[in-house]
Amino acid sequence: MEWYYYLVIALFAVAVILFLLYSNNKIKVSKYQILSDKISEKGVKIAHISDLHGKCFLKDNSYLINNIKKQSPTHICITGDIIHNYNPRGVSVAKSLIKECVKIAPVLFVCGNHELRYLGYEAFKKSLQSLGATVLDDKAVCLDGVTFYGVSDSNLREENLKKPDKNSFTVLLAHEPQYFKCFCQLGYNLALCGHAHGGQWRIPFTSIGLYAPGQGIFPKYTSGRHSMGATDMIISRGLGNSSFPIRLFNTPELVVIQINKAK
Repeated sequence: MEWYYYLVIALFAVAVILFLLYSNNKIKVSKYQILSDKISEKGVKIAHISDLHGKCFLKDNSYLINNIKKQSPTHICITGDIIHNYNPRGVSVAKSLIKECVKIAPVLFVCGNHELRYLGYEAFKKSLQSLGATVLDDKAVCLDGVTFYGVSDSNLREENLKKPDKNSFTVLLAHEPQYFKCFCQLGYNLALCGHAHGGQWRIPFTSIGLYAPGQGIFPKYTSGRHSMGATDMIISRGLGNSSFPIRLFNTPELVVIQINKAK
């Protein structure tokens, strides 16, 4: 084989590596708008984080934190899996992120399946609270006229979900999106979810993902906004990776939701 064939192969390999690095480390900010007559005139702006899995975007997650700051959110909602199973480094990364996020806006957190696998989760949860985060595992809190509900991933079943306050704009933090029909039947205004990782590998130029846990091959709920009746569900593609280490055509995502009063 001539030398230039080796050169072409080498250049192609470098291009693939650079593309994968870009695909797995470039944060895309996805913005959504919601109108409601239950919101005050000043409105609410939510930064939604999910599925960090202990990943660090540059030193001390500065790239992620700066992206959040630029959005000037009034609330930061985290829908689980910020740690990865039993990885102790992921725990320290998550704590560091929370420490910086609470300086930006009130932080509301609900656990995912990876937090529940972590044997030290109760201690981890207390540390998040001591840093200033509000842990909403099967709890609710009212902030700025919005009622935030959270459901632990272990209780994410129809019979365990609370009925929301009909007089308030209600936001449900739930790790897994495949229970969307239940969220709608109960009457939540907005559900925030993650877990599906955007389908991990996506067909280019589409929103079609190949696989999501709990949904299988070609899952229905992997990203974006889904509406049914009076309920919207917005799914984050997440930031990190789980057992499968590579995203393809599926960059990490920071979701920003502006909720304004309907005119």
